[in-house]
Amino acid sequence: MKEYKLFIDGEWVGSSTETILDDLNPATSEVWGRVHQASAADLERAIAAAYRARESWGNTLANEREAILLRAADALQKRIPDVAAVLIDEAGSTYGKAMFEASFVVNLLRSAAGECRRITGETMPSDSPGVFSMSVRRPLGVIAGIAPFNFPFLLATKKVALALAAGNTFILKPASYTPVTGLKIAEIFEAAGLPKGVLNVVPVQGSVLGNTFVADPRVRMITFTGSTEVGRELSAEAGRHFKRITLELGGKSPMIVLKDADVDYAVNAAAFGIFLHQGQVCMANSRLIVEAPIFDVFCDKLATKIAGFKVGDPRDPQTVIGPLIDRKQCAVLDRHVADAVAKGAKLLHGGKSDGAFYQPTILAGVTPDMVVFREESFGPAVSVIRAADSEDALRLANDSCYGLSSGLITNDLQKAFDLSLRLEAGMVHINDSSIMDEPHVPFGGVKDSGFGREGGHHSMDEMTELKWITVQMGQRQFPF
Repeated sequence: MKEYKLFIDGEWVGSSTETILDDLNPATSEVWGRVHQASAADLERAIAAAYRARESWGNTLANEREAILLRAADALQKRIPDVAAVLIDEAGSTYGKAMFEASFVVNLLRSAAGECRRITGETMPSDSPGVFSMSVRRPLGVIAGIAPFNFPFLLATKKVALALAAGNTFILKPASYTPVTGLKIAEIFEAAGLPKGVLNVVPVQGSVLGNTFVADPRVRMITFTGSTEVGRELSAEAGRHFKRITLELGGKSPMIVLKDADVDYAVNAAAFGIFLHQGQVCMANSRLIVEAPIFDVFCDKLATKIAGFKVGDPRDPQTVIGPLIDRKQCAVLDRHVADAVAKGAKLLHGGKSDGAFYQPTILAGVTPDMVVFREESFGPAVSVIRAADSEDALRLANDSCYGLSSGLITNDLQKAFDLSLRLEAGMVHINDSSIMDEPHVPFGGVKDSGFGREGGHHSMDEMTELKWITVQMGQRQFPF
């Protein structure tokens, strides 16, 4: 049984309290690894290491940071199968999703390398004579990141790589379900020659972590991806400590399908947008809002399509639906299905589970009074909602506390742009599903889906301090 240690100050070290937990394969519930857990003393070591390294790393030349990030990309390119295997065994990723995620991060690292040379300020005219006025961006210092379990390699590396590109040091707390995936990031950067202390990866139980990152004045920023409930608590604590924070939280993302859409294409987009990674995606289009004239045919075609989905071993390249990260989530899905059916929805497919595997599920005729319309299911269950027209579809789409992503299928370009501007979501994808990401785009949501943006220069803005500097040429005339 392989044992995984903490990565602190450039070294692989055991837990100071010798706390080691089993890491389970969600598909089999078998132990496939054992992971050291950071203690309060270990967290202090990690913060101290990042704090010591912050000044030297912040003063490295852009081309030096760029070179390390490019070497990290090259190192990962050679290890894609290894990382994908961990994503399958630890996160329950299907083969295709795991290969996509690992490959995406190669481009993410290269994109982050390019950002090293794009941390720019500006010159500004001054109202005072002889004054040269400019702004510059400087690293914050130490940033702490808390990563989720669903895309644990992609979303954690996005935080790490862009923080390092901006000249910050970083402490990563991987999700408790996927600690080894986080430690793989440390392996990649160690291979790239990252200086000691710049990156620290500390699997840690929540009871030990507490508000350590938020309360410690050496940590200048928290970047969190996870549930809205936890994000709300972090935000409140961050406010008390005047701590900068970005939050990418939950979603109940809609996909609107208007009556002029190509129904077959809309069905394909909808199926991908909800059943990728068993629906455990914050931007999954779990609400399909379909105009009445094509509602019935859309439902029939969607049910036919998913009936052919293979559920089972995530290692099998033909598998579409793998295991949920925790079989307890099946009870949440059962509750959503039962409530919807009791209130008049029709179960077209699924609604059953076997261990951690939940059948792809379609509920047709869902209405706003049903729990599944409001609550995030985080599983392979989709609601199909009838809309009278495009305005009704927009109303239904916006009738949510969430606002992360959205999709819109129509051949009417004018209507598409009109609706996209009025959709209450941080991201709108016309003629596509709600699932889309690229390394350089402003990824993030509104309302209870969080605030702040990750990706490209948008992360540079979040992870740097903007400073105004003036130079008085000649002597200023003072009034007294």
